[in-house]
Amino acid sequence: MTPTTTTTSRLLALLSLLQTRRDWPGQVLADRLGISHRTVRRDVDRLREMGYRIQASKGPDGGYHLDAGSELPPLLFDDDQAVALAIALQTATAAGAGIEEAAARALTTVRQVMPSRLRHRLDAVRFTALPGSAPSSSGPAGNEQASPDVLMTLSAAVRAREVLRFDYADRRRRVEPHHVVTSHGRWYLVAWDLDRDDWRVYRADRISPRTPNGPRFVPREIPGGSVRDFVSARFKGSDGADVWPCTGKVVIDLPAAAVLPFAGDGTVEDLGPGRCALEAGSWSWVALAASLGRFDADVEVVGPPELKEAFGALATRYAATASLP
Repeated sequence: MTPTTTTTSRLLALLSLLQTRRDWPGQVLADRLGISHRTVRRDVDRLREMGYRIQASKGPDGGYHLDAGSELPPLLFDDDQAVALAIALQTATAAGAGIEEAAARALTTVRQVMPSRLRHRLDAVRFTALPGSAPSSSGPAGNEQASPDVLMTLSAAVRAREVLRFDYADRRRRVEPHHVVTSHGRWYLVAWDLDRDDWRVYRADRISPRTPNGPRFVPREIPGGSVRDFVSARFKGSDGADVWPCTGKVVIDLPAAAVLPFAGDGTVEDLGPGRCALEAGSWSWVALAASLGRFDADVEVVGPPELKEAFGALATRYAATASLP
């Protein structure tokens, strides 16, 4: 090895050699790595401190061997990399790309070859990934970052079923944490707020945990029975079922093929050349009317009356804006 070889790469090379055969005489390892026998001993001690089980035998034929239990090459991760790996593989189970089962198997396989300390770190991160989630511990562009330490604190409280105390928007919260959720690059805590006596969804990047945790609690049944449906409904502005609170239907003077890519979860019906019907929803009538205006075409409201009134409100608002100097 060259003098510029880093300690990390040297350790990884040593691990790789130990994996290829059961026993390695110390001097042979030193010769293969281009280092002294003393450096080999120091590197073996470093690997043991990381949790790798390396056995040594003394005597003329003495050497080293690695207790691995897997055919995969040994893995060398720091704490943050272990958390990132757990997040990426767990998020992949909701990718919808046909890799969910493979990702779950990969997480199990990687876990088996990690040292116990990193295995505990990896196990500490448990969450529910909603479709569209991004495998990252940070949110969208900007400074909206969910700290890995916060995510592990939230996950640990969920797993232990302990009341969690934290600061949020300059206020103290006491909650029963039920799920950590990731959706579209952001992280959330779904919890029962003890002071408001209601379910809440908190942004993880705005949570500052306080210690110690409170007493254990008996988990409540989440509304609808599914955390995915519950969070999706809250994101739509619904306190009940996972449906938009405001749903309407319009006819648009555009072909269905031009509308369909922008319909989201709406339903498009082909009405013949140059026309289609779109049934869509939003959290408010004005928001729905505004979203339909993006098609830059004539729109006829089929119903309900609230949607037509929302178009009128927008027309008045836009006319006032256009008249400003």
